[in-house]
Amino acid sequence: MENEKLEEIFLVLEDKLDKVVTVLKDEYQTIRAGRANPHILDRLQVEAYGGMSPLNQLGNVAVADARCLVISPWDKSLLKAIEKAILASNIGLNPTNDGNVIRLVFPELTEERRKELVKQVRRMGEDAKVAARNVRREAMDGIKKMKNGKEISEDEASNAEQDVEKDISKCMEELDKAVSAKEKELMTI
Repeated sequence: MENEKLEEIFLVLEDKLDKVVTVLKDEYQTIRAGRANPHILDRLQVEAYGGMSPLNQLGNVAVADARCLVISPWDKSLLKAIEKAILASNIGLNPTNDGNVIRLVFPELTEERRKELVKQVRRMGEDAKVAARNVRREAMDGIKKMKNGKEISEDEASNAEQDVEKDISKCMEELDKAVSAKEKELMTI
């Protein structure tokens, strides 16, 4: 491709598709699969010092064993606020506060809860596919504008559209792999 605008469209396309896959995988890390995973708390915001702060900036989160996370805040006065934030976050865990640390014990997932989580995983996967389709539409619109503005020929436009479809297909495969891997992780006991 000699055309700089066309190259730019493809750079933006690839960047956005990479982000779609990365965001989905990051979201999947916050879904618990019955094992203690500190990433489940990555998006947790705690009301501290007059504002909202991420939990990982207020203390250490450590894996005590396969089913238990231990949160050690640097400032013990934040224990109640952290406990409140965990309860409000709807992650399905009850914090235990002993005055020094907060323990989160991960119960065994029931079959029903596993199926709910799989539905959530599939929904997130569909949302990611919708985002990828939106990226495709943006790229196709850019190619159409260039074709209508006589910046590229019909053949160049056709080839570019085929290349966009190839990139989208690759992205969809990656998304499907991520969804099936997370489903498998959730359904294994």
